[in-house]
Order: sequence, then C-alpha cells, then structure tokens
Amino acid sequence: MKQMDFMMRSRFIILLLATFTISCFAAKSDNDLLKRIVNGDFKSKTVGEMRPMVDGEFFSKMSDDSTAVLRVAYKTGKMVDTLFSVKTARDCKFKKFDGYEFSSDESKMLIYSNKEDIYRHSYKADYFVFELKRNIVYPLSSGGKQQMATFSPNGRMVAFARESNLFLVKLDYGTESQITKDGDSNKITYGIPDWVYEEEFSFNRAFEWSPDNNFVAFLRFDQTKVSEYSFPIYKGSYPSIEANAVYPGTVKIKYPKAGQPNSKVNVMTFNIMTKVIKTMDLRDDEIEYIPRIRFTAQPDKLAIFTLNRLQNKFTIYTASPASGLSRLLIREESDTYIDNDIFDEIAFYPDQIVFMSEKDGYRHLYDYSPIGVQRRQITSGAWEVSRFLGYNAANGSYYYESNEGNTTRNAVYVLDGKGRKTCLTPQDGTNHAELSSNYRYWINHFSNATTPEVTDIREIQTGKSVAILEGNNKLKKELAALNFQNKEFFTFKTSKNILLNGWMVKPINFDLQKRYPVVMVQYGGPHHPIVKDEYKLDWEVYLAQQGYVVVCVDGRGTGGRGVQFNNQTYGKLGIIEAEDQIETARYLSSLSFVDKDKIAIWGWSYGGYNVLMSMSLGNGIFKAGIAVAPVTDWRFYDSVYAERSMKTPNENTEGYELSSAGHYASQLQGNLLIVQGTADDNVHYQNTAEYAEQLVQAGKQFDMQIYTNRNHFLKGGNTRFHLYETFMRFLKQNL
Repeated sequence: MKQMDFMMRSRFIILLLATFTISCFAAKSDNDLLKRIVNGDFKSKTVGEMRPMVDGEFFSKMSDDSTAVLRVAYKTGKMVDTLFSVKTARDCKFKKFDGYEFSSDESKMLIYSNKEDIYRHSYKADYFVFELKRNIVYPLSSGGKQQMATFSPNGRMVAFARESNLFLVKLDYGTESQITKDGDSNKITYGIPDWVYEEEFSFNRAFEWSPDNNFVAFLRFDQTKVSEYSFPIYKGSYPSIEANAVYPGTVKIKYPKAGQPNSKVNVMTFNIMTKVIKTMDLRDDEIEYIPRIRFTAQPDKLAIFTLNRLQNKFTIYTASPASGLSRLLIREESDTYIDNDIFDEIAFYPDQIVFMSEKDGYRHLYDYSPIGVQRRQITSGAWEVSRFLGYNAANGSYYYESNEGNTTRNAVYVLDGKGRKTCLTPQDGTNHAELSSNYRYWINHFSNATTPEVTDIREIQTGKSVAILEGNNKLKKELAALNFQNKEFFTFKTSKNILLNGWMVKPINFDLQKRYPVVMVQYGGPHHPIVKDEYKLDWEVYLAQQGYVVVCVDGRGTGGRGVQFNNQTYGKLGIIEAEDQIETARYLSSLSFVDKDKIAIWGWSYGGYNVLMSMSLGNGIFKAGIAVAPVTDWRFYDSVYAERSMKTPNENTEGYELSSAGHYASQLQGNLLIVQGTADDNVHYQNTAEYAEQLVQAGKQFDMQIYTNRNHFLKGGNTRFHLYETFMRFLKQNL
C-alpha cells in the first residue's frame, strides 16, 4: 500500500513538473511572439526613399548600410552607378549619413549626418557639400549644426537655419553670411516653423528659393505672446541624464492651446543682390495662419497660403518678392473647416494651377488658370482623391490616387487629355505611386491585408512590371509558417442606418459554438480612417492567439467618405465617435460567438480619448478599456487642431464642455487603465493628471501606468515591451 502510494505521488509530481514546464514554455513562447511584434519583426521591408533623377531614366537611393548614394535604372531596377560613397569620396570625415539632396543639375549633393531629432518632423544635423565631378566632400558650415539646408535652383548657393536665424552660403566663394539677426529660441524664429505649425501643418522648412535665384522667401514667427508649457525631465534611463539625478531638468515649449494667442507670422523676402529684407503686404486682418509659401512658375509671384483662425476661409495670395505688393489668387470657404491635407496637393504649372477642393462634397481636383480663375473640375464622383501625383504637359494627363470603388482601398489612376480614365494598379488593396520625371515609369508600393508590401517598377504606357525592388518573400514565408489569422472585412448598419466599415480577427481554431471576449481597437479622429485593406501586422494577431476576437470599426468623421460623413463631428468632438463605438459593441453583442459581458475597448491619443468617452456614454457595455495618452479636455490641446473642429472656447463654450471626457467622469463604467508618458509634448500629462483627479473625486477606481521621460510614442529601452505586457495583464485580469 505504501509502495503504491509512493508510486502515485511520484507520478503526480512528474505530471505536475511536466505541466509546469509546458506552461512556462508556452508563456515564454507567447512573450517572445509579443516582443517580436512590438519590435517590428513582422513589418514589411521597404526600399527606402527613391528620388527621381532629371533624365527620367534613373532614380537615386541610399544604400542599405547608409554609406552610399546609388543610381538605379528604371528599365531594369538594377544599380548602375555609385554616385557617392563615404569610402571613396575625398576628405570624407563621416562613416555613415542620414540623408541627401541633389542640386537641380545633379552636379552637387547636400549630405547630412549626426541627425538630432527635435520634434515630430524637425531635426538638426551636420551638412556637407559633395561635388560629384571632383569627388570631394566639405562641411557646409563650421558654426554648429544646421537645419533644412537647401540648394538654390542654380546650385551655387545654400540657405539654412541655425539657432532661429537664417544663413546663406555662396559656394563659389566659400562665404557664409547671416540673413536674419534677431532670432531667439522661443521668441523670434526665422525659416523654421514653431511647434504647432510643425505638428499640425506637417512641415519643417519655412523658407523657399525663387526660381531665378534672386530671393529667399521665409516665414518669421513672433512667439512672444505664446504661453509656455513646461514639464520636468528626470534622470531616467535610455538615455540616462546624469545632470538631472538629484533635481529634475525642465523643458519649455511655446505651445498655443485652444483659444490662446498664436505666433504672429509674417512673410518676408531677402534680396540676394541688395541684401534688403522686405515684408509682404497682405492687407487681410482675418489671416491667422500661413501654412505654406511656394513660388509659382513665375519668379515674380510668390504664392502665400493663408487661413483665418477658424480655418474655414482658405485664401491664396500672390506677392511680388521685390515690392511686397500682393493680390488675391484663389479663395475657398467652408461651413465647417478646410482640411489641411490639401495644401501639398496644390501644384503650380506655367499654364494652370491644379487645385484640390471639397466644394462638391468630395475631395477632387480642379483646373484653375494662372490668374486664379476656375476653368473646370478635373475629377468627380462619390469618392475622394487622396494624392495628386503630377501633370504631364506633353499629353495633358493627370496622375492621382483615389479610393474610387472601395473606401478601404487606394488605387493609382491616369486621366488623359481626352478625359479617358485608366486604373494603373492591377491589385486590389492599397497602392502608392512615385512617378519618374519623364512620366515613362512609376514605382508602386502595394500591399493588402494579407500581403506584405511589394515594391515594383512599372511602365506607365503598358502597365507592365519591369522589376521587383522588394517582394518581402522571406517575410511571406515566415507569416505562412506562423499561421496568423487574417483580417476579415465587414460592414454593418447602426440603429441610425449608417453603414460603417470594419475588420475582425478571430482566434486561432475559432469555434462558432464558443463565446469569445472581444477587444475593440480604434482611433476615430477627424479625417483619419484606419480600416484599410493594407498590410499592417500589429498586436491584434497576438490578441487573437490569446483567444480574443479583435475588431476595428471606423466611425463617422474618420474621412474618405465625403464631407457629409466626415464633418458630422464638427463642434462636438467625441460624442458621435463614441456613439459609433457603442453601436459597434452592441452589434458585436448580437453575434453568437461573442461574450457580450466581456467587451473591451483600446485606443491611443485620439483613440484614448474615444475610449474614455465611450466607456462613459456606453451604459456599461464595455467591461474594460485602455486609454493611452488621451486628450481629456480640448482646452488643453493645441489651437490649430482643437479649433479646426471646435471653434474657440469662447465661441463654443458648451461644445468644449460637452466634448470634455472629464464632464462624464462620474458616468464612467468598467475597469479603466490610463497610460501616459511624463514628457509628452503633444498630448500633455496635464490631460491625464486632471482627468485622474476628476475620477478620484467621483469615487471611480482605475489603474494608471506612467512612463518616465517618454514622449507621445512611448519608446526607449524596454518601454514598448513593458507597455504591451501591461496591456495584456490588464486584459487577462478584467476579461
């Protein structure tokens, strides 16, 4: 009896150890997969930036090891020449570089290294001039790192910004001169946008050369009346800042919040010959923003893009760089706002201006005369043009990308001079094009939900693919072996009969007879759809492998479906978006395989805000939610973004109150995790701190995870993996 008891106990211990070993192995395997996803191991390999060369038969690109600039033939996709190499260039003092730019005749390059990021788009670096014929490299300037160094059209001069001022280098003489003198950080800056311009108007250079090389036009930002937002920087790690080991340092940013003073911006020109600086006379008291300046095809006409404070009046003026006198060119008005995505889709040609507008209810292209008279609408239909790619004056053809036929997809089209439209992309999914300068070839970047990016070269006339630059075949094989679940696209109608787009990822070994917990992922911000037929493998596949159904739905306001759908959220952000996520949860609850008592919602930034609003207005339909870096009150956010959709707080006091997540703090239902970085310069920690206090005073329990010295993207060291481990632990505890 004792012997049998001993044997039974021994078998039990062996079985227990085996079970423990299998469990540990599974946990380690799961963690390894999550870490690989977080590290981006399943992202498509890309070719990198390819610059069309002047002759139209070649393009240039950086080598994979960032040590050379290569010339590649469109006809074959093969490298035919090395244009620059750190190993062979004379007097080259750097071993790698971060980017380059050609002069217009391609006889010189500006090459920059030691890049130091400032904000989302801005950076400073050490710039060098490389002369191709002499094969020699030399520093552009010895006075410290430069910003946005740019050749003059003739390649004989370079303008750049440094420490809030503009400088000019004449390469023929090796001289450097200072254009502006009173630039001072956080006070007066020249040629470089302030924080809110960079973030919301998406550019990092605010100066332009005239086509005749005679002028540099630039923006002057007077930030003296803009209030500062400051936040502490601790010692931390990755990087570790020893100077802050005992007392934290402080970062101060001129950040105009909703309703607060913006920078005063002027357009100025510098005459290269006379050295005279002149301010352009616009004579328009409504101008609040100048998001672009651009010379037209005529050197004596500088196009100045302007917006009023509410961003519902968009006006283009042309000004003489010599006299400063201006005239109205084009004016566009909206009942809501002008979306700033159109600015870079407007192009000036000698015989026409290609203009983008939503005036017929959808985003389309228009033909204007050089003096600003609308002549015709180029594209039309119940779909939207997303990018204007170019106009071939030789045959009158227009090239563009649009979502015609399916709002979750993107295709490339050509509209010829006789009005015949041809789709150039044979594959359904998401396509992005880069055209050769002679319009003979184009490079297509294609992917769909099941296909990593394929980059190939195609002939425009025949549509034939002549070379594959990157097929991601290795990644395709790895994905096939791992057997990840694919996204399934669907649509459903809400109780208000509104059709919404979505995708779903089901668990491995999905059983229709079982009920599964659901995690809803979303963003929801204005003009920002994320339900797209494109390859983007994120943590939804990991969630599915852990037994969750993962769902994403684009609600009203997210864009791509015309003005009526896009602008419904105007003046009342957060309410309609939350309503559509709640409707999604109700729809999912009706499905036989969904456990309606275990639905969670997750989002980052605007998506985090949407989580808070949805959990407060959802009457308990969400058991849990994760809000990462959420905006909690639009009065805390920047003027350009907030006022575009909400007007100013003085003009829309009730709207701001009703769009504040804090207004509904006492109504929050479900288990909440809030995540925030202490050094977020975009969505300030103030949002989380004030909202957390409102929850406390309302008696609402919640979890909070804070990341030291991390910005809006929460990266550095082990931060990202820790973040997603925190997500998973929270979901397992609450679902």
